[in-house]
Formats: sequence, structure tokens, C-alpha cells
Amino acid sequence: MEHLLGLLRVRVQRGVNLAIRDVTARTSDPYVVIKMGKQKLKTSVVKKSTNPEWNQDLTLSIADPTLPVNIHVYDKDTFTLDDKMGDAEFEIGPFLEALRVRVQGVPSGTVLSRVQPSRQNCLAEESCIIYTDGQVVQNMCIRLRNVERGELELQLQWIDIPGSRGL
Repeated sequence: MEHLLGLLRVRVQRGVNLAIRDVTARTSDPYVVIKMGKQKLKTSVVKKSTNPEWNQDLTLSIADPTLPVNIHVYDKDTFTLDDKMGDAEFEIGPFLEALRVRVQGVPSGTVLSRVQPSRQNCLAEESCIIYTDGQVVQNMCIRLRNVERGELELQLQWIDIPGSRGL
């Protein structure tokens, strides 16, 4: 517990224009796997969709904030290995920096920071870190790599843990 900074809740909202892997049905059965260090979490499978809606929260324990968050999307197959549908990674450093900003008296909806897309971060568009309803959240649209197409929409939220060393 003393090595833990806190928890990062990753809300996997939806996939947009994901690759077709079930060629006969012209669709896919996607799910998302999130890895950070030795942690590995996954969403449920959405059947027959290239634009799946998950809206599922996956929570990572953060001890080393320099580790990247790795994302892999797969197509669930019954009788063969699941097909890869792309991957991405992002750093949580800019989000953690924004958490350190004093937000007392700041109106809900205030943009605390903006992260621009670059070759290093897999962002499809500018990502805003916003103070909303007493929480700091980061909305991001991630462009998948190593695949012909596809994006994921995610939201990050920090959870403090009593007894952790905190930020």
C-alpha cells in the first residue's frame, strides 16, 4: 500500500470504425485489453459490431506513473485464436500533472490542460483534461496502430486511496 500512488479508472466508452475480422459476417466481436506493468484487465465482448459501446470501467493500481498504458483490441473467435484488431499506448504523466493543479473555486467544465496528438501518444485528436463535478477527468480518442482503421474513446479518472502515498 505504501508504494501505491492511487488508482486510475479507465472508462472504455466505445470503439469507432474498428476493423472487420469476421469476413463472412462483415463484422467483428471486439473486446479491449488494457495492460500496465504486470496488470491486465479486459472488457466484455460486444457481438457483431465495428462500432461497439462498452462504457465499462477498468481500474489500474498506479505505483510507477512512468509506465505506459498499453491497449490491445481483439476479435473474439470461438474455435481459433482471437484476431488482433490494433493496439495503442499512452502516458499518464500529463493527466497526473493536471491533478496537482489547485482546483478550489474553479467552475465545473474548466479545461485544466490540453494534450496535443503526436507520434508518441497515439491520440487521434486534442485531448482535454477537465475539472467537472468535483473531479479531474481526461477524455481521449486513441487511434489504433498496426491495423487498417479504428479508434477508441476513453476517459481517465483518478481515485485517491486512504493510506497510499498519493501524488
